[in-house]
Amino acid sequence: MDILKGINSPKDLKKLNIKEKEILAKEIRELILNIVSKNGGHLASNLGVVELTIAIHSVFNAPEDKIIWDVGHQTYVHKILTGRKNEMFTLRKINGISGFPKAEESEYDVFNTGHSSTSISAAIGMARARDIKKENNQVIAVIGDGALTGGMALEALNDGGSAKTDFIIILNDNEMSISKNVGGISNFLTKIRSKKFYKKSNNLVKNIVFKIPLVGKKIIKIVEDIKYSIKKFFIPNMLFEDMGYTYLGPVDGHNIEKLEKILNIAKRIDGPKLIHIITKKGKGYDIAEKEPSKYHSTGPFNLKTGESTIKKDKDYSKVFGDKLINIARKNKKVVAITAAMKDGTGLKEFASEYKDRFFDVGIAEQHAIGVAAGMARNGLIPFVPIYSSFFQRGYDQVIHDICMQNLHVVLCADRAGIVGQDGETHQGIFDLSFFNIVPNLVIMAPKNFRELEDMMDFAINYNGPVYIRYPKGGEGNTRINKEDEIVLGKAEKLLDGNKYTIIAIGKMVERAYSIAIMLKKENINVQVINARFLKPIDEENIIKWIGNTKIITIEDNIVRGGLGSTILEILHKYNKKNEIKILGYPEKFIKQGTVNEIEKKYNLDTESIIKIIKRWSNYE
Repeated sequence: MDILKGINSPKDLKKLNIKEKEILAKEIRELILNIVSKNGGHLASNLGVVELTIAIHSVFNAPEDKIIWDVGHQTYVHKILTGRKNEMFTLRKINGISGFPKAEESEYDVFNTGHSSTSISAAIGMARARDIKKENNQVIAVIGDGALTGGMALEALNDGGSAKTDFIIILNDNEMSISKNVGGISNFLTKIRSKKFYKKSNNLVKNIVFKIPLVGKKIIKIVEDIKYSIKKFFIPNMLFEDMGYTYLGPVDGHNIEKLEKILNIAKRIDGPKLIHIITKKGKGYDIAEKEPSKYHSTGPFNLKTGESTIKKDKDYSKVFGDKLINIARKNKKVVAITAAMKDGTGLKEFASEYKDRFFDVGIAEQHAIGVAAGMARNGLIPFVPIYSSFFQRGYDQVIHDICMQNLHVVLCADRAGIVGQDGETHQGIFDLSFFNIVPNLVIMAPKNFRELEDMMDFAINYNGPVYIRYPKGGEGNTRINKEDEIVLGKAEKLLDGNKYTIIAIGKMVERAYSIAIMLKKENINVQVINARFLKPIDEENIIKWIGNTKIITIEDNIVRGGLGSTILEILHKYNKKNEIKILGYPEKFIKQGTVNEIEKKYNLDTESIIKIIKRWSNYE
C-alpha cells in the first residue's frame, strides 16, 4: 500500500483512519531515510516527530491554524505533508527546498526558524495579533526539551503563563538537544516522566468516586479544590501549572491515536496549554536510535551500515579540541564551556579527560558567556567555542559582561563564514562586522591548522578578551610553509609583489596565496598579506607594504564592517589613494547550497577572483 502517493495536502491526511496513518508514518520514514542518506541533513530529529506531525496536521487546519516549529530542523515531515514531497529530493541543495521552515517557500511555513528557543515568543505574538484582529484560529508552538533551556523560551513561558491568551505549546521531550540534555529543566522533565502513574491514579479515583450516589459530584468538587496539593505530593515543583498553563501529558509521541485525542482536548480548553509528549530521537532507524547525537545532523551515508559515504578529514573543530587538551595539561586555570555543542565544537575528548573543568550549560549561549565572565573574574581562563551564527545570541554578554570588564575569556567561533547547506540561519558571515566595533576585543582568524594552534597559545598569554574564528571543515591542500610568530596586531607578509596586493584573513589567505602563485606565472605581480588580526589591525606595516599597489581584500564575511571596510578606513586615515576592490559577501541572507557553489555564485572562488584581477589589469 502506497498511502503517501495520495497525500498532497493536510486535507488528504484527514481522510485516513488510524491504521492508514500508521502505515503512512512508515512510508514517510522510508522517504526521509532515502533523502537524507543522499543529501545529508537532520535525520534523528525528523524520524522522532513523524507521528506527532501527522497528528498535528490531522487535528488542526493549517495554514489557518498557525504551527511554529522551534529550531525548525525537524520539519521534513511537515514539508512532505504540505505539498512538497515531490521536491524533497532537492532538500538543502542550491535553489532547492530548505532544511528549515521558510515563509517564502510555503504558506504552511508561518514563521522562519533556525536557532532554538524562539517558537513560544512567536506563538504568543501571533495569538495576541489574532485576538486584536478578532480572528478565530489556533496557534501552536512545537518546542523540544533541549530548546526549553534557552533563556528566550523561559522568558516566553513566563509571559504566556501569566496571560489568558489562548495558545498551545507542544513540548517534544526526547531527552536530547543535539547531545544528551543537561541541567535542571532536563531533571524536572525526567521527574514528570517518572510520575506517569499520577495521572492514571487520579483519573481512576475520579471515576470510582463519581459513581457514588448523591455525594459523588460533591466529593469530586472537593477533590478538585485540593488538586493543587495532590499534585504537589505526587509531582514536586509542578512548574508549568504553577506558571499558569493547563498541563496535559505525558503522552506517547509515537501513538497517533493518543496524540490526536490529547490535541483535540487541548483545542477545547481556553487559555495557555502545554502538552508534554515523549518521543524517541531517530525512531524507526535502529542505527540512529542507538546514536542520536551522531545522526542529529549528518552528511550522506550508507543506509545499511550508517557509515558516511564522504571521507572525513581532520577539521578545525578537531584541531581546536586537541590543542585545548594540550593547553589544559600545562595550565590548570583553563576550562571549557559549551552550549550543548560538545561534539560539534571538538570538546568530546576534553570533556572526558577534564570532567571537573568542562561545563555543558545546555542550549543557552548567553548564559555560557555570562558563566565564562564569572569564571574569568575569579581567576580562570575560559575557552568558549560557539558556532559563529550562534554568537549573535550572546552579543550583549560579550559586550557588557566580558569586554566592558576586559576579562580574559577566549571566545572561539566555529563554523565561521559560509557553512553551506544549512542556509541563511547558519551562515557565519556577520561576526567580523558586529564584533569589529566592540572595545577591548582582539579579533583573529587563522589561515590554517598550525596558525589556529599558535593563536590559541597567544590567547592564553594575552590578558584580555580574544575572539578566534575558523571555518567548518578542513584547511584544504595548504601550500603555505611560512609561520611567523603571533604578535598582537601584527600582520604577516607571505609574498612580495609590486603591482597588486591581496590582503586576506582566515581561510581566504590560502586562496589569496594560490591566486598570486598562478598570476605570477602570467607575469602579473601580486603581493599577499595575511592580516591575521582584524582588531587591532596592523596599520603601520600594511601602509608600508602596500606602497602604490592596487589592493584586493578577500574575506568570508559580509563586506560592510569587515576586513575590506577596515582597510578603507586605514587608507583614508593615511590619505592614501590606492585603488581598492573589496571582495566578500553582500549585505544579505545567503540561502543553502554547497560552500563551493555559494563561493562561485558570489565571485569568491579562485577562478572568479583571477578573472576580476585580470580584467582590472586589462583596463590599464
